[in-house]
Amino acid sequence: MAGKFELYKDKAGEFRFRLKAGNGENILASEGYKDKSSAEKGIASVKKNAGDKTRFEIKESSSGKPYFVLKAANHQVIGQSQMYDAASGCEGGIESVMKNAPDAAVDDQAG
Repeated sequence: MAGKFELYKDKAGEFRFRLKAGNGENILASEGYKDKSSAEKGIASVKKNAGDKTRFEIKESSSGKPYFVLKAANHQVIGQSQMYDAASGCEGGIESVMKNAPDAAVDDQAG
């Protein structure tokens, strides 16, 4: 199964998206957007930037766990990963986003 974006509305009424790998695991999540079109633009930006490894930045949480963010050309963060137990898992997550995002379909659950 190929990766896909899920576009949804959260409990606060904001639009968000997440990228899921073919195995159903969440590999990237967005911030909240006030309107659906902004979230859709975010998905388009992820698709455009995911193929460029220089757009990814590995960070460390306050608890010492690695995670990554994906940035657009203007350096704005357009998605963030989960926390990983090891740097190798974080690198694998980046590879998965690079592989899945460019051609991922959008599953619009926002109505």
